[in-house]
Amino acid sequence: MVGLQTSNVLARLAACAACVIALVPAHAEMASWEKDLYAAARKEKPVTVYTAHYSTEEAAALCAAYEKKYPDLKCNFVRTTAQVAYQRLQQDASANAPVASVFSSTDVSHYPALKQKGQLLAYRPHNAVNMVDSLQPYNDKDGQYWVTAAALMLLTYNTSAVKEKDAPRNWTDLLDPRWKGKVSIGHPGYSGYVGTWVVLMRKLYGWDYFTRLEKNQPQIGRSVNDTVTMLNSKERLVAAGPEATTLLSRDKGNPLAVVYPTDGALLMVSPSAIPKNAPSPNAGKLYLEFLLSKEAAEVAVKSHALAVVKGVAPGPGAKPLESIKVVRPSEEEITKGIPEVKEQFRDTFGV
Repeated sequence: MVGLQTSNVLARLAACAACVIALVPAHAEMASWEKDLYAAARKEKPVTVYTAHYSTEEAAALCAAYEKKYPDLKCNFVRTTAQVAYQRLQQDASANAPVASVFSSTDVSHYPALKQKGQLLAYRPHNAVNMVDSLQPYNDKDGQYWVTAAALMLLTYNTSAVKEKDAPRNWTDLLDPRWKGKVSIGHPGYSGYVGTWVVLMRKLYGWDYFTRLEKNQPQIGRSVNDTVTMLNSKERLVAAGPEATTLLSRDKGNPLAVVYPTDGALLMVSPSAIPKNAPSPNAGKLYLEFLLSKEAAEVAVKSHALAVVKGVAPGPGAKPLESIKVVRPSEEEITKGIPEVKEQFRDTFGV
């Protein structure tokens, strides 16, 4: 009888111990710097993010994941185009009524301008050490903006009309006469992706690349995403197109595939920064840390965006960024080059 009572007592103690362990808050496993930021952020207003990086659904998913990771914190976002987000940030500053504690633009030229005006807060995220190596050079050397989203422009094709062995393997393959009347591209006058791509091709191969491409009579849309539509309709069979949108279309059952060019896929980077007048600077820092976390990367890859941190598997059909040869013009080359190539492109293609 005594043995039975002892057994019951031990069982109850074990159960209580399990309860105590279960009640330990999740933040007990945080690093000391993360605990400090979390505690400071809890004293501030909810973090508001001005973002052009994602769709509305993706931005909402990231905010939800942030709130799940950090109980008691709230996340709001304003999802718009890069230019509108930038204008709004400037209007807030002029009115001395700041709203955003994180600014995420797809236009890299915004950041040097904000930095020159002294409008960005210097902060070096602890999680930056986990970033993919190839993205590190695109962070600001003074720690005022950091790459938190990335995407690729590469070669794409319709698999129902082009066999894998016959698909283009590098950018110059699009100049092959066998693709005459079968190539789709966007326009640098409308698309930032395409503008950067045209600058890159001019840098790698000279303007002769486009003189020769014009002879293949490419179909020219506006957005880089127009190439996906052209491939799906079979109006064109190969393209210089976006990885994420192409793979999302493939997920819906369309016969599309991507090729990572041997001469390098174009890397598109999108930074984030904390405005110096951020109403919730600690919450802004914590959200920036979150954007460079595994949890945020796992949300991003569900829509075929690139993981900016190491160790996160890409979506089906995509490669991890660290295994891809990527190329990108410098910030200065993009800022100076896009206005130039817009005019050259119109002269060459007549559109």
